[in-house]
Amino acid sequence: MTSLLSYETLVHATAGATGSVVGMTIFYPLDTLRSRIQVEDSKKLQGSTLGLLIKLASEEGIQSLYRGLSPVLQSISVSNFVYFYSFHALRNISSQPTTALPDLLFGLIAGSINVILTSPLWVVNTRMKLEKNNYKNLFEGLLELARTEGAKGLWSGTVPSLLLVSNPAIQFMVYESLKRTFMSQGSFHTYTSFLVGATAKSVATILTYPLQVIQSRLRAGTNLKTLVKDIKSKPISMFRGLEAKLLQTVMTAALMFVVYEKLANLVLIIMRIEKENTH
Repeated sequence: MTSLLSYETLVHATAGATGSVVGMTIFYPLDTLRSRIQVEDSKKLQGSTLGLLIKLASEEGIQSLYRGLSPVLQSISVSNFVYFYSFHALRNISSQPTTALPDLLFGLIAGSINVILTSPLWVVNTRMKLEKNNYKNLFEGLLELARTEGAKGLWSGTVPSLLLVSNPAIQFMVYESLKRTFMSQGSFHTYTSFLVGATAKSVATILTYPLQVIQSRLRAGTNLKTLVKDIKSKPISMFRGLEAKLLQTVMTAALMFVVYEKLANLVLIIMRIEKENTH
């Protein structure tokens, strides 16, 4: 129980949540574009990522690229807090050495906990971003969705989301493995953590992308029968938006890990100094 409720675990969770907010804020327009490409079957959304961003900004206004930013930041902070807390708590209570396989297992368990607790937040986010509903805020969206569609609506897309726990699990496994390698060589610095974070997220995203498309479309309200029909007729649609997704998620994750490492290390150093001064 002490390991589950330790200050160190809380520091990792808070640093992870803070890093995710910083990264998402900076690269949010890419996430908006990715969501729209995945869900909307439109000729309007064909072309290069930069070209599409410029086109949407000129036609719909720059604010369209930041639609739904506030609820996304609220959700991602909660989601990453839960994930980082669960991952490091599991590590603390484990007697296994920190190697790739235990990290993958802890990542899968932490991801499952995160999905079950935070899926409703992301369902509302997706609908707000795509203007499916005129929710004023995240809380109102949760209440309205619960009233009109019940638990089924709140947790729509949960099955592919649970399958997608493999994404952060793979990401953390690769990140922690590469981090251990660089630390053993004494060369894990700011730019290294950025590159390691980017590499880890690239691997995880490419391996799990089709599941992410299915998840986005189910959250947006597409029924399963229509989705299966679309997949059969256009299999390539499962990779729509991959370029935007890679740019957004890789850069966001890389920046998140830099902020996370800096903040966690700073707080843990201060805690150690204070502890030493009290003895």
